[in-house]
Amino acid sequence: MRNITKIASFLFTFLVPAIVLAAPAETSGSERSIYGFAMAVAIGLAALGGGLGQGRAVASALEGICRNPNSAGKVLVPMLLGLAFIESLVIFALIIAFTLGGNIAPTIGG
Repeated sequence: MRNITKIASFLFTFLVPAIVLAAPAETSGSERSIYGFAMAVAIGLAALGGGLGQGRAVASALEGICRNPNSAGKVLVPMLLGLAFIESLVIFALIIAFTLGGNIAPTIGG
């Protein structure tokens, strides 16, 4: 069951944006709703994955510091650098979501 969940989430994550990007350039208002869905999925999954990754990184760093308190200075900087890299991926997903949002902006308000 767990493998089926992993496969389904992987396919959902990578196929929904592909469907949106394969859509024709001129779409009607009802067809543009998939852009909003893709925006929500993109930033939602990125924030979820980034949060889980940051949580695991901090937990591992704190566990290492608890086991060896003298290594706090050596662990802190790589941990912060790793957190910055994880957060940059979430920001890239936000940029992609706003880029997709450019396709639905003309339909807002009429």
